[in-house]
Amino acid sequence: MTDRYAVIGNPVGHSLSPRIHAHFATATGEDLTYRTLPADAFGVAAEGFFEAGGRGLNVTLPFKLDAFVWVAERGGGRGAARAAGAVNTIAVSREGAHGYNTDGVGLLRDLEHNLGVGISGRRVLVLGAGGAVQGVLGPLLDAGPHRLTVANRTVSKAERLAAAFAGVEASGLPDLDTDYDVIINGTSAGVAGGRPPIEAAGVQDAFCYDMFYTLEGETPFCRWCGECGAARTADGLGMLIEQAAESFFLWRGVRPPTRGLAQSLRA
Repeated sequence: MTDRYAVIGNPVGHSLSPRIHAHFATATGEDLTYRTLPADAFGVAAEGFFEAGGRGLNVTLPFKLDAFVWVAERGGGRGAARAAGAVNTIAVSREGAHGYNTDGVGLLRDLEHNLGVGISGRRVLVLGAGGAVQGVLGPLLDAGPHRLTVANRTVSKAERLAAAFAGVEASGLPDLDTDYDVIINGTSAGVAGGRPPIEAAGVQDAFCYDMFYTLEGETPFCRWCGECGAARTADGLGMLIEQAAESFFLWRGVRPPTRGLAQSLRA
């Protein structure tokens, strides 16, 4: 019997997840279908999906916090939903619904395996202090950076994350120094076509990564960093693919291949 999976969100029609998981299923020979599940209320839609025989959900905006509350168990380890405070992957078993967060694993795998950017011993700056950033701090810390700073317009939000994650430093955006090897943008500025208010000198010779992505051209953040002398830039399409691969592994116990998929999606 074909197993059914979906991504739930609002809006969700634009999601690349069905294409990504269709590729994974074909590559691994797993018998499954994957679709979008638009919803106004998370709990009602999720319960209906699983009661009808669904095996797993990916969760996107605005439901990651709703999913965190809804699941019966929050996974630790590789899919550390408890530390992230949000759930982006749900799997069901006889014991109930299990929630995971694969964003941090996806980011780290894209950085280290796909892009060759090691975090160990490096000075890392993360811009923003929202849910997207909170979801990746645990795996970034586990990778052993020399320094990990979270900078945000509202310093108190960065300080909240620093209090929750031992080893994280907090800063306001105007107070930043310019001595970082890796800069990760987790703010929503790129969605609106802008960029975080940091000095151009701060990105010179650094590797700059935008957690947001575009299928055509560059994100505004990546374009600006390149113009200011960044050593390299990359957007978050690889992160999207790798967090999906981690979800697939949690569901099926099979690690799907990801090489070349980003180029295929952009094409």
